[in-house]
Amino acid sequence: MSNNRTPRRGVLLIVSSPSGAGKTSLCRRLMADHPELVLSVSATTRGIRPGEVADRDYRFVSDDEFDRMIAADEFMEWADVHGNRYGSPKAPIYDALKSGHDVLFDIDWQGARDIAVKAPDDAVRVFILPPSLAELKRRLVTRSQDADDIIERRVGNAKDEIAHAGDFDYIFVNDDFDRSYAELAHIYHAERSRRRRNTWVEAYRQSLLDEEI
Repeated sequence: MSNNRTPRRGVLLIVSSPSGAGKTSLCRRLMADHPELVLSVSATTRGIRPGEVADRDYRFVSDDEFDRMIAADEFMEWADVHGNRYGSPKAPIYDALKSGHDVLFDIDWQGARDIAVKAPDDAVRVFILPPSLAELKRRLVTRSQDADDIIERRVGNAKDEIAHAGDFDYIFVNDDFDRSYAELAHIYHAERSRRRRNTWVEAYRQSLLDEEI
């Protein structure tokens, strides 16, 4: 009987939330616990924040370079968010999938929508809600990464982002980090186990039926 558990279709796990709801911290822990999961590093025109590392957290590019990438059709999706542009380069995403890896996206609802349209069989969308807008603002202030006017803009835009949460496959409230992480990990594990993603299953099932004992 064959024990081959390949090939399989990759999961494009897309995690979105208003800024400050905790998606980046949750995504980092998921990555640390699952070496088969590759982060899609977005290109962005915004400046680097304290504690961020270029080409690990984001690929920081100029407006001209971002324009060139759009013209060359290098993005799977891109959008203007809070006055800066963000986009997911195609090449590393497809390279990861060909290598049998899953890809994690830490992006906004617009990017999630665009990827779901382009890859409906592979995209899984998760939206993370904050406990309240007051708590969202407190987190943004506490992390001290943005000027006051940018924080106010992010809080003001949160309702528009939350309004699109109904388009997502999964949604939960991040009011406890460990519980929220368990929720996200369970979603990922369940989606990896879907029959349509594990194309080896049919041959394996047949081998069980053919096995003589």
